[in-house]
Amino acid sequence: METLTERNRLAGRSPMDRVIILLMLVTTLLIVWLSFTYRSAWEAHWPSYSDMVSSLPDPNAWLRWVLGDISEVAFYKHEFASIGLLAGAYLAYWANRTGKIWQGFAISYGTGLWPWLVTSSLLGLLLSNLLWGWTVTATSWQPTFAAFVSLPAAMVLMFGRGWKVTINGAIMGAVFVTPMCLLLVNYVCNPLGLPVVIGNVSGMAVASVFAFVLCRYLPSLVSSEPCEKPSDAPPAAVITKTPDYGVVWSLRRVLADFSEAPFFGNELASLGLLLGALLAYTWNPMSPAYGSGLLPQLIGAQALTSALGVVIWRRQWMLRGWYPTYVPLVSVVPAAVLTYGGSWQVITASALLGALIAPPLACAIAQRVPAYMHAYIGNVLSMAISTLLIIPIIGLLIAN
Repeated sequence: METLTERNRLAGRSPMDRVIILLMLVTTLLIVWLSFTYRSAWEAHWPSYSDMVSSLPDPNAWLRWVLGDISEVAFYKHEFASIGLLAGAYLAYWANRTGKIWQGFAISYGTGLWPWLVTSSLLGLLLSNLLWGWTVTATSWQPTFAAFVSLPAAMVLMFGRGWKVTINGAIMGAVFVTPMCLLLVNYVCNPLGLPVVIGNVSGMAVASVFAFVLCRYLPSLVSSEPCEKPSDAPPAAVITKTPDYGVVWSLRRVLADFSEAPFFGNELASLGLLLGALLAYTWNPMSPAYGSGLLPQLIGAQALTSALGVVIWRRQWMLRGWYPTYVPLVSVVPAAVLTYGGSWQVITASALLGALIAPPLACAIAQRVPAYMHAYIGNVLSMAISTLLIIPIIGLLIAN
């Protein structure tokens, strides 16, 4: 019988693989080229972020808002970035299922649950916008994206495949997570002048704790047996070679961290996300990243904090097999850049402090999360605490 290793080797030589890789390289080079040419002409063909929100509740503006929610966790908030993320994730899943050697880190941790996970997340996102979209105005941003990167996906990873888990996870995300985030953002963060990311991730944590407790006492919500694990998930075609944790692995890990928050954790998904964001910036620099014009600085700071985390905590990666170096990438760093600007002082300070504090804090909290809850709760709590601690420090540093 042909072994998995042999199938991977043969698959890696197929003409289709070479065509896909060539198309990815050509697309990357094309976007880079466009980024430096004809920018003024492109800007006239795509509206800015302020144009979008000022057009609400126009259906086209709402479509852009909802699609933008998919990439909101990385602070890009643009439909191109969102489409790129989903396209790259699907390519990663297909490569994983067919055993391609270029699949990168197995998407969704090699569980084979990505279709159920993304379905639950998207359903939760749609329900959140249907239920709470009325809170969004031209001058009032609201965290309608929260369900896409929190409880629905965690429910699928915790309890496994099936429509019961998928649909109930989506409903709980829209009914529990989004309103909790709305409450904390509007009645805690905004009055106190705190970065809204603190309210977002705190709301995810509080609502998820409540949801998992509910599932523990009402196990029929997720399975016929209490807290049944996803043992029926099909085996994924994962490359099992032991990593060398060298330079190439580190670069791949930094790239994968960009798509870790929606529970993808794959280089191809991240590449799609970044290419989409850069394409959006090419067409109109005031369109992604809330119209701040800081997308290049934001991506650079995010890459730097992930790289520092991977280097500083390499031993933890080797011992544990996974470590939350992505945490400051979607919390401390973007909050600092969007609050204080894209100067080198802000970028380096937030990247270093985030890499030093957020990952070990997330790991320590996650280890104390009860077994019937998903450990991502520790990650989002770390995001809230780290941001609350580090943002004032950066303010003092740049003030002096």
